[in-house]
Amino acid sequence: MRTGFFYSLIFALLTSASIAVVAAPVPKTEPVNTAKEMSAEINEPVVRVDLNSADAATLQRELSGVGEAKAKAIVAYREGNGPFSSVDELLEVKGIGKAILDKNREKLGVN
Repeated sequence: MRTGFFYSLIFALLTSASIAVVAAPVPKTEPVNTAKEMSAEINEPVVRVDLNSADAATLQRELSGVGEAKAKAIVAYREGNGPFSSVDELLEVKGIGKAILDKNREKLGVN
C-alpha cells in the first residue's frame, strides 16, 4: 500500500512537470545570419594579398591558417621557383593544403 501511494505521488509529480514544460511559452528567436550575409551587411572591402610581393609578416597577418612557418615557406617557394602564375600554384608549397587555400582564396591574388 505504501509503495503504491509513493508511486502515485511520483507519477503525479512527473506528469505535472511534463505538462508545465509542454505548456511553457516558447521564446521567439530571430534567424541567425550566416558569415556571408554578415560580411555582405558590413560591406568591408576584401584585402587582397599579392602572393608575388607580400612578405612573410603580411602573409601571416592577413591569411587565416597561415602561421610564421607557412608564411616563410611561401616566400621561400617564390624565391626558389619564381613568381606565382596563379593562386592555385600555392598548393605546391609544403604545408599549404586545399582547405587553407579555399579559406583564403578571396583574399589572394597574383600580379
